Amino acid sequence: MTSRRTRERLVSRLREQGIANEAVLEVIRDTPRHIFIDEALSHRAYEDTALPIGFNQTISQPFIVARMTELLLEEGPCQRVLEVGTGSGYQTAILAVLATQVFSLERIRPLQEKARKRMNLLKLHNVQMRHSDGGMGWPAQAPFDGIMVTAAPESVPEDLLAQLAIGGRLVIPVGGSHGQELKRIRRIGDEQFETEVLQTVKFVPLVGGTVR
Repeated sequence: MTSRRTRERLVSRLREQGIANEAVLEVIRDTPRHIFIDEALSHRAYEDTALPIGFNQTISQPFIVARMTELLLEEGPCQRVLEVGTGSGYQTAILAVLATQVFSLERIRPLQEKARKRMNLLKLHNVQMRHSDGGMGWPAQAPFDGIMVTAAPESVPEDLLAQLAIGGRLVIPVGGSHGQELKRIRRIGDEQFETEVLQTVKFVPLVGGTVR
């Protein structure tokens, strides 16, 4: 279930669903998703579905990972990317291949520790991780020309908007139990932003505070 053929089937499915960025598809093909989930679920690793990773969190559906990555990179490569919500580290690993530097925040320390080991296993040394409340971002490393949020706040955190570079893009699911929308927000000036609403989505909520 972890063979090259199985991964090719996943990539074909993503292409059929509209993912067109070949660099993103290549990284999805080459990234071993099975190492990011519990061994008991590894036979489902290359299904296009979200899977539980503990602590009421999930590894995102590959289509959503590909879609959000494609949206972040649509206008060109990113040098410095902030990821809010490391989770399993799967999205982190995808970004690390496509961006120069990735700064990833995770509020649940055991998840972060597992993700760090996976980055080392994959020899992805351009990722810095921090145990932190993601909604506040990482001011000391700002500005970022890309920010990706992998959990849904009720509204867009002002701290994240403030940490976008001019011309930078924020890809974020927004909303609560009534429904969520995936948005892409561009910073076009000091206090100027353009927002696109792209599709309905379903993410775990972005929660404040940290867990040790």
